[in-house]
Amino acid sequence: MNFEGQTAVVTGGTRGIGRAITEALLARGATVVATYRSNDAAAEAFRAELGEAGSRVQLASFDVADEPAVKAFWEGLDEAGTEVQILVNNSGIRRDHVLAMMPSADWHAVLETNLTGTFLMSKYGVLSMLRRRYGRIVQITSPAGDHGFEGQANYSASKAGQVALTRSLSKEVAKRGITVNCVSPGFVATELIADLDPDAVKAHKKSVPMKRFGEPSEVAWAVLSLAAKEAAYITGATLEVTGGL
Repeated sequence: MNFEGQTAVVTGGTRGIGRAITEALLARGATVVATYRSNDAAAEAFRAELGEAGSRVQLASFDVADEPAVKAFWEGLDEAGTEVQILVNNSGIRRDHVLAMMPSADWHAVLETNLTGTFLMSKYGVLSMLRRRYGRIVQITSPAGDHGFEGQANYSASKAGQVALTRSLSKEVAKRGITVNCVSPGFVATELIADLDPDAVKAHKKSVPMKRFGEPSEVAWAVLSLAAKEAAYITGATLEVTGGL
């Protein structure tokens, strides 16, 4: 998979799975615009750690659920003459509670970041890609959208919504050379699940046929496979990276 001459936008692209995707794209020649919501120091430290490859990373700080900010981001890329071939919607948060005790604010926060953020970035990304009649959009979803997990009604709903959005959008842009797919990671060793207690970690690993959590690099490989030019006839699909869950 060669991405030389291509530019990718990776939301949440400075840590966790997003960081692994950014690193994998850079290793194969791409230029990456890595977005993040806050913590400028951590983002700059990440770029510095990349060494020479850091010269091909542009950092952008904004909230993917903020439409004026998202619109300004894409307009800025267009004004700078930056043609984006790849969009990876990776930004996501968890606010776990059983539904009966879930604060409304936590419901809205998760839906806004995970689903509305995907909608807004896809909306303005597609408008940019349509003019060039080429694009690859990959959403990072979750098996929670299919199975539902206790205490994650908000997260599960947002992830199911991403899959439905992907299926609809893929049909709308198929004739324009744009593919839209999902990668669905299971349990992956990142900050997103770092708050699980040891007993929960043990139980989750036991539920995975491979008896281990995935690595961010393994998810990144799946993303790159769908973002490649050669994946031209794959659209509206969900690729699971779950260890057989």
